Amino acid sequence: MKNIKLILVFIFLCFLNINQSLANEKNLIFKITKNLRCLVCQGQSVHDSDSEFANSLKIVVQKKIDEGMSENEIYEFLKIKFGDWILYDPGLNKKTYILWLLPILLFLIGGAIIIKFFKINKIK
Repeated sequence: MKNIKLILVFIFLCFLNINQSLANEKNLIFKITKNLRCLVCQGQSVHDSDSEFANSLKIVVQKKIDEGMSENEIYEFLKIKFGDWILYDPGLNKKTYILWLLPILLFLIGGAIIIKFFKINKIK
């Protein structure tokens, strides 16, 4: 009877482990496909789109995860194949400096204009 209990506990733990790894895999697929831009649909992520392109890309992501590729390796594979534009969150590189620095520059210029406006109005 004791052996049966141990076997049942072992089976239960294996079942939990399988469920956990499936949940982790689904979360990773969700995370990756949410960060990929559908090249057919305007403004939709691959996860939200139901186009043929998006469905085939979901299958590609699933296969790459099954092959053991990490999230970054999958992004690199897709960037080589489709270019940087496929990612909603591109990394900082020579091509994306303006994308990352423009909001900071606009903030600084806006702050300088506001400070100058208050100084001019204070003098009058």
